[in-house]
Amino acid sequence: MKIYNTLSGKKEDLKLLNQKRLNFFVCGPTVYNSSHIGHARTYVFFDTAVKYLRFAGYKVFYLQNITDIDDKIINRANELGQEPLFLSRHYTNEYFKDMQELRINSVSKYAPASKFIPQIITQIKTLIKKKYAYATPGGVYFDITKFPQYGKLSRQSLKSLKKAVRIEPDANKRHDFDFVLWKAKKIGEPFWKSPWGDGRPGWHIEDTAISEHFFGSQYDIHGGGVDLKFPHHESEIAQQEAASGKIPFVKYWMHTGHLLVSGTKMSKSLKNFITIHDLLKKHSTEAFRLLVLQNHYRSPLNYTDKSIQATEEGLKRIEEFMTRLKKIRNPKSQIPNKSKIQNSKLTQHVILSQTKNLNELLKKFTIAMENDFDTPKVIAGIFNFIKKINGLIDKNLFSTKEAANAIAALKKIDIVLGIMPKIKEEEIPDAIKKLAEEREKYRKEKKWTEADKIREKITRAGFIVEDMPTGLNIKKAGA
Repeated sequence: MKIYNTLSGKKEDLKLLNQKRLNFFVCGPTVYNSSHIGHARTYVFFDTAVKYLRFAGYKVFYLQNITDIDDKIINRANELGQEPLFLSRHYTNEYFKDMQELRINSVSKYAPASKFIPQIITQIKTLIKKKYAYATPGGVYFDITKFPQYGKLSRQSLKSLKKAVRIEPDANKRHDFDFVLWKAKKIGEPFWKSPWGDGRPGWHIEDTAISEHFFGSQYDIHGGGVDLKFPHHESEIAQQEAASGKIPFVKYWMHTGHLLVSGTKMSKSLKNFITIHDLLKKHSTEAFRLLVLQNHYRSPLNYTDKSIQATEEGLKRIEEFMTRLKKIRNPKSQIPNKSKIQNSKLTQHVILSQTKNLNELLKKFTIAMENDFDTPKVIAGIFNFIKKINGLIDKNLFSTKEAANAIAALKKIDIVLGIMPKIKEEEIPDAIKKLAEEREKYRKEKKWTEADKIREKITRAGFIVEDMPTGLNIKKAGA
């Protein structure tokens, strides 16, 4: 299993720190507003990655924090005239619903920052004791000059970073670019008691205190959007490695690329800001997951009406294929074409060819996923498989048994991908089947007028008859 590590800038073999469990942390949302499709892109990918790791036999503990204390939350709450923690609870619950709608169910534990204040205070105490942090009347700050390796993740020198780091205004800071660990209480803001006075935690310290609580001072994989690489993830490294003295804090860093809307960064002012809720009012969960997985996770993803519509069409191909397979596996709705080769007459060569296609599908799935989660290759492999098997079905060279095996293989893969639509089995009334058989009889006798009359009768009853190489297929109108 190879994973691209942002820290080293190359693909590396996955080797766990502890063979009993793979510890995986992903930065969760700051819950001050509805989650958008940029969040969805990141969380769909990491959901897929974790599901594959479990599929491959790893015991994964997937931890995700929820930033429910932050300047953005406080500012939004003030705008709305609400309590900050009330607002964050509302959007946390909305986020959980969004994740459920997106079929994201791989997270082992969600950890809201407000529930881990004692752990945050303990880590800050350690940093002060080790001289990496200092207290001022305005709060507690991390002294970046004491950690010369700051910038190693984003490959920037400390000198070049001094102008780029987010500035926290405080006249008592030693350096402008020192970042905040604890903010002193302000009127109207939530606060907790601490050795440095009432206040609240800074953003970066929340994540390391939470991950240390669950994983200790080192763990396997940290994921998040590429926009978090600097300064957030840089600051996490500085905090944890300074506090524990253990290097590396995280063995593998993974980052998803930016999501653009029609080639532009999402912005409310540009009116191209799409929430997950708005997305799912127009498009299916499976279509969005397919769009995400058709693009490599490290590359930018350009969301357009055309791109999501194309995935809806791709999804329809998958759905039609699964419907065909189910009708071969359980041919209640088909009138067999007896002039074609039947299951019992399939040659050994054809059976071997079917088995080879199935084995190839699963093998290519594994190879692609183990090469840094190459989901575009997986999706291409699925559509290639559909094309091959449809060719065999058109020639009536695909058996009932192999249809069942193909369905099982695709369902196995979909445990990881979550792109297969749910297809209801159709029950075709015996009276409709009888009419279809009668129509087929007239067609063979070339009595086209009688055959067309029966087709019209079937249509009026709400069903459609399709003439297929394998025989007649009957389905409900609109299905």
